[in-house]
Amino acid sequence: MALDDAQERISALQSTMTSIEKVLDPAGMRVAITDLESQASAPNLWDDQAHAQQVTSRLSYLQGELRKLEALRSRLDDLPVLFELAEAEGDAASKAEGDKELSDLERAIGDLEVRTLLSGEYDEREALITIRAEAGGVDAADWAEMLMRMYTRYCERHGWPYEVYDTSYAEEAGIKSATFAVKAPYAYGTLSVEQGTHRLVRISPFDNQGRRQTSFAGVEVIPVVEQTESLEIPDDDLRIDVYRSSGPGGQGVNTTDSAVRITHIPSGIVVSCQNERSQLQNRATAMAILQAKLLERRRQEERAKIDALKGDSSGSWGNQMRSYVLHPYQMVKDLRFEYETGNTGAVLDGEIDPFIEAGIRWRKQSSGAS
Repeated sequence: MALDDAQERISALQSTMTSIEKVLDPAGMRVAITDLESQASAPNLWDDQAHAQQVTSRLSYLQGELRKLEALRSRLDDLPVLFELAEAEGDAASKAEGDKELSDLERAIGDLEVRTLLSGEYDEREALITIRAEAGGVDAADWAEMLMRMYTRYCERHGWPYEVYDTSYAEEAGIKSATFAVKAPYAYGTLSVEQGTHRLVRISPFDNQGRRQTSFAGVEVIPVVEQTESLEIPDDDLRIDVYRSSGPGGQGVNTTDSAVRITHIPSGIVVSCQNERSQLQNRATAMAILQAKLLERRRQEERAKIDALKGDSSGSWGNQMRSYVLHPYQMVKDLRFEYETGNTGAVLDGEIDPFIEAGIRWRKQSSGAS
């Protein structure tokens, strides 16, 4: 690469990095880290475990973000010197090293730029995700379980803790539904672009005639509620059932009736939790899930009223949002912004970053245009 071309690309990166730093505010991060470190060192921190986890999680996240920001800035500042030395000495190996570092930085800074687009009211929250099998019978249940694995593998790749609250297993294979929390800052803003209907086309492993089958699964992503946001729910509006936790094939995994199912009678929303040994803990978690779903429903109703006042007649972008074809060819394609890849195996193994990043950019452009 010619030195002039490299300098032009470096100049563009410098401009992008400066814009990122204005949004992410490293100086503000340092102030927040100092405050959180003070809170984390308090001797009574763990008297309130929920608050303690919130403090330590936020501290760890900010420290990691600041390290990433500072490392990218340092590498970017060193890059012009690397190219100038390579040019002066006519060193092909140093020049190749500079070319690779420039490409790596363009990719890394591009990824970080996506993070600055998460500026919605709830984007910095943790996420509560529910996956449900839809049309397609046993194939749909199997597909729902494949999606569950895709998202948990994505979380593992990013070092994001997650906790499965409830899994309802299908009789033959797969799952009817599953609910889990992703306990990382900005998990909601990041994963909310995954909400909608996911369609799978493949040769069914459950069809003894080897026919092609199309199946569907729905993904719901809502922000975890803060303690200050909780709704007052009258006891008369709730029906609470307890039952024994079950595993694949209906086998019992617990000897006591510790699993809890809560039905909100006015809305018909049903939530359940069976991941804890204690019925009391499962009830508290199920209530937190119900609070989140009711608050999300209220937000959607308010948004619909505003859209109606604005004359917004566009449909929800979440429905029929992505197609995964495994036969007769291999392709995953997002139907909203036309991004696609032929590497279906990697996608189903959790490598969905390009789709998420493209989705965040597409959402920002769509909201800016409206």
